[in-house]
Amino acid sequence: MKRAIPVLVVIALLILILAGAAAVKYIEKYIPTDERADISSVLEVSGEDTAVFLNNERVSVTAITRDGQAYLPLEWVNENLNEKFYWDDVEKMLVYTLPDSIVYADKRTVGSGGYPLLLAEDDRIWLSVSLVGTYTDVRSRLFTDGGACRLYLNNDSGELQIGTVGKTTAVRVRGGIKSPIMTEVEKGGTVTVLDYGDEWARVLTEDGYIGYLPNKRLAGTESRSQVSTFVEPEYTSISLGEKVCLVWHQVLEESDNARMETLIAGTKGVNVIAPTWLMLTDNDGSYHSFADREYVDRAHELGMQVWAVLDNFNRGSQVDSAVLFARTSVRQSLIEHLMEDVRTYDLDGINLDIEGISQAAMPHYVQFIRELSVSCRRDGVILSIDNFVPSEYTRPYNRAEQGRVADYVIIMGYDEHYAGGEAGSVSSLPFVEQGIVDTLEEVPAEKVINAVPFYTRLWTEEGGSTSSETMSLTAAGRWVEDNQVSLYWQEAIGQYYGELRTDTSVQKIWMEDERSLGLKMALIDRYGLAGVACWKLGLDSESVWDVITGNE
Repeated sequence: MKRAIPVLVVIALLILILAGAAAVKYIEKYIPTDERADISSVLEVSGEDTAVFLNNERVSVTAITRDGQAYLPLEWVNENLNEKFYWDDVEKMLVYTLPDSIVYADKRTVGSGGYPLLLAEDDRIWLSVSLVGTYTDVRSRLFTDGGACRLYLNNDSGELQIGTVGKTTAVRVRGGIKSPIMTEVEKGGTVTVLDYGDEWARVLTEDGYIGYLPNKRLAGTESRSQVSTFVEPEYTSISLGEKVCLVWHQVLEESDNARMETLIAGTKGVNVIAPTWLMLTDNDGSYHSFADREYVDRAHELGMQVWAVLDNFNRGSQVDSAVLFARTSVRQSLIEHLMEDVRTYDLDGINLDIEGISQAAMPHYVQFIRELSVSCRRDGVILSIDNFVPSEYTRPYNRAEQGRVADYVIIMGYDEHYAGGEAGSVSSLPFVEQGIVDTLEEVPAEKVINAVPFYTRLWTEEGGSTSSETMSLTAAGRWVEDNQVSLYWQEAIGQYYGELRTDTSVQKIWMEDERSLGLKMALIDRYGLAGVACWKLGLDSESVWDVITGNE
């Protein structure tokens, strides 16, 4: 009997150990942890650094919270919330353009609460959320408690799912009772339900935490509309009131003005003439002008508006658009002088033809368009912008913004093949149509004008090199006739093609004529565009105007 006692003790101890292990496993599996999450570690921010959520999703950018105000990086605001905040890095100035006014601020500018509207730190510009919200349809909530700042931004108009919590419960970092607790929601409290899992729902709490709670704790949900009180600014536009039929008049010297009436006499249906009068000459916004009040008066008598062209073709000058348009004071001065000329010469419009600028210059040029549009809108002056056919390279020209602030966006539907490049059509039909289709993705049809060429190129391939010369419609027809070149209609590109071969060379021509231009005009009608523009006066033939005006 005495020998059995130690055995019983051992058995009892084993039973206790097994019971204890089972209890531990039970606790580990079924008893929720009451560990509190380190919010700073979870969100990976501390101090002034602030976690940012856009439409309840964490984004990679970090904001700054200082003196109760949150600040966002300017570049992130431009890319995700509002592209109109423009920073002049030369004159250290923030510029915001509204339909009828322009707002300026720098690092000394303070809001109504006495806090800075922007910060300039670490080679970055930070905008206060309140400033962003003044001009942007975005709602914001800032939370500074719990050991980590959290900024919630919302610009979504979809409905929210609001859930009511049926029993006081913990909201955890992840789904599962062993995940640390972020916060608690009292019975009857509400959460925004972001997503449902099999057992756990991802939610946003009223005290600014995104985490998980059991589905069974939600007593019910209801849809709730998101209400915005923001009023979008209205960008009014000026319309010609009829289909635009514009022709450019290239003016290279003052005497060219006197030829206008002779050249226009052979046209039909032209209601806008655009002389290339204003030529930028330096990086301070100066320009040479061939503007002539008698020319304008005579054009008006002939029933035409005059849209003076401002271009950057650098005739004997050194103009760097990235320098010129990057300075606010220069843009202001240039606009003031342009509007003075509008009044002096009684101009009806301004046509911008700024070409060949660098990628770096494009955002500054777009800002110039915004600012010029304010003055044009105020004074009733039509603003039109010339653009290349859309491409990846020209995307920063921001046609969508042009379409909002300008009156007309002109597609230069030519130079598909150009001097110095491979031989080919200047303006094939698929090229033109794709340019229209791509532009209409960003600009409403009632603002889009498609430009057609009154020229083609005669290409010469000889000795392994390719050269070309520009030919007017009349000159091209004469070359074909003089050289007895046979023309073949190419259905795929909507043009006649011909070539002349010798022992040492081959000359190729893709004709622009009444038939090819008629197909381009049909595209303008089919897509409901605002009209046509023609490059240029003097290269046309009288017969082509019946096609342009639809009277053939």
